[in-house]
Amino acid sequence: MPKGGSPHAARSRIVSLSLPLWPTDRIRKRLGKDAPAPEAPLALAGREGRRRVVSSVDLAARKLGLRPGTPVAKAQALYPDLVLIDADPEGDRLGLEKLALWFQHRIAPIVAVDAPDGLILDTTGADHLHGGELPMLTDMVHRMAGAGFRAKAVVADTWGAAHAIARYGRAPIVVVPPGEIAGTLADLPLEALRLPDTIIDGLATLGVSRIGPLAAMPRAPLALRFGPDIARRLDQAFGRIGEAIVPVRPVDPVEVSRNFAEPIGAAETIARYIGKLVPLLCQWLDERGQGVRRLDLLLHRVDSRIEAIRVATAMPVRDVKRLTRLLCEKIETIDPGFGIERMVLIASLAEPMDQRQTVSSLIAEEEVEGSTRKSHGRVVHRVRL
Repeated sequence: MPKGGSPHAARSRIVSLSLPLWPTDRIRKRLGKDAPAPEAPLALAGREGRRRVVSSVDLAARKLGLRPGTPVAKAQALYPDLVLIDADPEGDRLGLEKLALWFQHRIAPIVAVDAPDGLILDTTGADHLHGGELPMLTDMVHRMAGAGFRAKAVVADTWGAAHAIARYGRAPIVVVPPGEIAGTLADLPLEALRLPDTIIDGLATLGVSRIGPLAAMPRAPLALRFGPDIARRLDQAFGRIGEAIVPVRPVDPVEVSRNFAEPIGAAETIARYIGKLVPLLCQWLDERGQGVRRLDLLLHRVDSRIEAIRVATAMPVRDVKRLTRLLCEKIETIDPGFGIERMVLIASLAEPMDQRQTVSSLIAEEEVEGSTRKSHGRVVHRVRL
């Protein structure tokens, strides 16, 4: 394990799952057989202040030339065949959270909502459980398509780069090789950097519309005129500064945590605190009459990056020695960077314990990685939104 070296010693791999038609796809899914025909243009209506405007459109409406932000009265006048339904932004948000939890079960322990139309996943070290990065992304997109949702998936070294390519690149599935962000981002529009519209409009007056030319400009004049946002977004996209991914949490999870006054990094120190957290977690599990099937250890580094360890068992377990050993066996996969300031241990999948189970039967039980079970043709979870 790296000993307090550069936080970039182990390069992160971040997946952006973009769902460009999420609101309209979700409405069609919810309506089922009562949904408009696929070829019928569909738009969702929301509010901007006092105005009622189109908030989302499907592909058929987009082909007609309708765009979000169009006043509803104008859209109805221009497109008589348009199907108009009230938007459901709260339902869209909750649906993304449920989807994030599903991918957290299936792919990796660090998954967050990337509002308003996607998810972000830290898959560092997890892709080998799914056959590699390309098969992993392909499976994600195909599963979403099977559930009725158009999706694009990109893996890159940073959140900013993956987000940009997933929304402004053309291919539905992209694997950006490690260290090759710059060339991939250069020709994308400035909107891909998640900059405010006022800054994008201001840069347009200077004749700048692409990331490559913007990245080559001197920083000081840009900061003087537009503030710090341009430098921050460029540095996040190119990996010069970190961007924290705060993972979703299961409802009412069993979790324990430890904050450190001084960051830790040595393997033996991490092991010592694992040995302190596991008994606390098992105590809570015992009070609930549960055992853990999947255990996630999240290690928050001082540079805002989160390292993760995931272990899983075939049956519910709350044996302190066994769980401690399973976690400690994976310490060598952790890159502490400049130090770890917080450790969180989560029973991300807990189930009732069978009182007939004995200690000896649990010790003899086969230990499996959570994702390995699915590679044998058994689908454990289904997407329900």
